Amino acid sequence: MLGGLGINIVPQTQLNIVDIEETGLTFVENSILKARNAATHANLPAVADDSGLEVDFLKGAPGIYSARFAGEAATDASNRDKLLELMKDVPADQRTARYQTVIVYMRHGSDPTPIICQGTWEGTIALDEKGDGGFGYDPIFQVTETNCRAAELDKQTKNSISHRGKAIASLLQQLQSL
Repeated sequence: MLGGLGINIVPQTQLNIVDIEETGLTFVENSILKARNAATHANLPAVADDSGLEVDFLKGAPGIYSARFAGEAATDASNRDKLLELMKDVPADQRTARYQTVIVYMRHGSDPTPIICQGTWEGTIALDEKGDGGFGYDPIFQVTETNCRAAELDKQTKNSISHRGKAIASLLQQLQSL
């Protein structure tokens, strides 16, 4: 999705950069931690994101803990199972949710003014799983604008309407103006 910039995007694993612990309390804080870690260790500009699912009935949970909602050794399936169990008796009008992404661009490890872009994707939590695409909560995330599950969307459609797609579009616009 960042291919149109004309720059070489390199995953931090290729630079032997170890993941930093996500100790932030928000998507913004975790994104900054990750971008700062990568920029510092690579001595290069860095882009990092933090994403998750917010369920209104659960007061924003799983939120920043989306990847480990069912525990430290959680899988996508165990996270979905836990969420479906917590939501099993929740009425349809109270099942609203959204995916959130915050993407941060840092020019260097001590960048005092990183570019911060955010994207939101509205939907509801379905009663069961459907679709075989995507990952994470996609099989139970009913997308508002398409009336289907995120796991049923083709990659191009998902990239154009998703939280991550919106955040990356904002980042591309800001980077092109630099």
